[in-house]
Amino acid sequence: MTSDGMAPGVPEVAGTAGTAGTADAADAAERPRRRWGELVLALATTALGVYVLVAAGSITVPGSTNTLGPRAFPYLVGGMLVAAGAVLTVLILSGRVGEEEGGEDVDPTVRTDWLTVVLLVVALVVHVFAINVVGWPFAAALLFAGAAVVLGARPWWRAALVGLALGLVVQVIFGGLLGLSLPAGPLLEGVPFLRG
Repeated sequence: MTSDGMAPGVPEVAGTAGTAGTADAADAAERPRRRWGELVLALATTALGVYVLVAAGSITVPGSTNTLGPRAFPYLVGGMLVAAGAVLTVLILSGRVGEEEGGEDVDPTVRTDWLTVVLLVVALVVHVFAINVVGWPFAAALLFAGAAVVLGARPWWRAALVGLALGLVVQVIFGGLLGLSLPAGPLLEGVPFLRG
């Protein structure tokens, strides 16, 4: 017998059991919070899809069009959002919640950086309102550069140039080649291959 009353050679299991019990209690305490977060995301995805479908119906369609109309892509995106949100909602309500990522770079104790989230939302809102003012390519550059800088990209002007290049490529493909209605903006109004 040792001084603590344990027989020599017998491993201590009480401490391990206590640690395991604490870990199980922590997992059980975290599970409902994670489930609610996933459910909110699934419902928000479904609501966003419904909004896109409703808003797509108000897009003006030209009288004579030989290509896909301007409503086709929003209807496709809205339908996919509704389908994905509905499937996620059913899976979550049936108890099939997502597994935690087991990567070494994941720290579950780090709190959400709400300032970053808010700044990303601001960049998206500025993009939406800037499309009709400065045109799609420049609005896309604002969105890309804003999101990249908020997430840590440096220098800011490189992110702006990459965003402008991406916006111009999207404008040429969807506005010029596919004939979709993407406003080129006042600075690019006379460029022929940017408009359908």
